[in-house]
Amino acid sequence: MRAPAFWSETGLLPDLLAPTAALYSLGAALRQAAVRPQRAAVPVVCVGNAVAGGAGKTPVALSIAALLQRLGHKPGFLTRGYGGRLKGPVAVDPTQHRARDVGDEPMLLARAAPTVVAADRPAGAALAARLGADVIVMDDGLQNPSLEKDLSILVIDGGFGFGNRRVMPAGPLREPLHRSLDRADAAVILGPDKSGVRQALLGKMPVLEARLVPIADEALSRRRVFAFAGIGRPQKFFESLRAMQCDLVAARSFPDHHRYSPDEIMHIVEAADRAGAVPITTDKDFVRLPDEAKPMIRVLEVTTEWRDGAKLEALINRYVRPV
Repeated sequence: MRAPAFWSETGLLPDLLAPTAALYSLGAALRQAAVRPQRAAVPVVCVGNAVAGGAGKTPVALSIAALLQRLGHKPGFLTRGYGGRLKGPVAVDPTQHRARDVGDEPMLLARAAPTVVAADRPAGAALAARLGADVIVMDDGLQNPSLEKDLSILVIDGGFGFGNRRVMPAGPLREPLHRSLDRADAAVILGPDKSGVRQALLGKMPVLEARLVPIADEALSRRRVFAFAGIGRPQKFFESLRAMQCDLVAARSFPDHHRYSPDEIMHIVEAADRAGAVPITTDKDFVRLPDEAKPMIRVLEVTTEWRDGAKLEALINRYVRPV
């Protein structure tokens, strides 16, 4: 889906949708109450968000796993595998699986550490532990009550924040904001705080700051590019390209987790060629491209840069016993 513009606004439409949002919130609360959380065999670090899509969970999860590896741990990822046909639990094999099998985020995660896709999170955690993980990093799952978490980290896009602070469909929240805040042990504000979210977090939990930084590609600087993305907030990708001083001749958005057809990619490649531009997309989109189209598309990779890496390390060591 693509986030509606009114999710960042107040007004008549969110008010009209408020009764439906109340029912959605009630249903979520009832589902939470009906589940008894299970304890995994190893510590669980959950990286989640309060809103539907686009906060930057996956890059943060990758960065935390990299830190755990530097600290001597053997992290494994656990994720639902949104958009994939396999419900699991299944260990992701990047040489055999595709995004249509396990989802796009798992394909990225599996490059960095063993990754398990499972709709049943406790069963997935058990498989991850059997595969050798001594810490599980959950990509998403803050609102999933089936598995106990040792550390829950709330990731917030500093530009979007919590939107209009309404529950879906009136706004972007997955549940009333106070519930997500109560679940979190710490928060990460990703990018400049243009939405005032820090004020909402004061006194509630430790707050860390980070930003997504494109991995340097001097060959792209000042080039004409034809950008396309099917992620929660494509505008962030387009802004990154502009910050690299690329000449953005087109910026085409698709729904989050969009499965590209060969014809769609050929139309993009042909349009880029007519404009004398390089077709480019995100790492997350790239894994969803048809295999035959990948050689024709450039990908912009990003990494998470922490304002205070020592603060993150102290947080991890507080909840996960050092090796």
